Amino acid sequence: MHLSDRAFRRLVDEALGRIPEAFRPYLDGVPVVIEDWAPDALLDEMGVPEDDTLYGLYSGHALTEGPPEPGDLPPRITIFRGPLLEDCVDEEDLREEIATTVIHEIAHHFGIDEARLEELGWG
Repeated sequence: MHLSDRAFRRLVDEALGRIPEAFRPYLDGVPVVIEDWAPDALLDEMGVPEDDTLYGLYSGHALTEGPPEPGDLPPRITIFRGPLLEDCVDEEDLREEIATTVIHEIAHHFGIDEARLEELGWG
């Protein structure tokens, strides 16, 4: 599937717009950036199998971990455009997968781990 960078960003912004107002103040200062692909070194470090992919990544200090320590990197959400475009069949499929990915990564900011996300159906 092909989509312009601008149209892709619009879908990410649309997904962010789904976040309830009560949660938005906790996301101030958490940039959501778009990159084409996750670097191979990152995939290796995370243990992502060769035949699997990564749509998004939360990095930084989760809110539940207390105040950040000196030297901690600021929180950041990265959405990987390439695998999403490669795996989605049409724009509606892409819209939903982006929304799921954005919500999944925001959940990590709130301290929700992979196991709990799986239990909640967001894995």
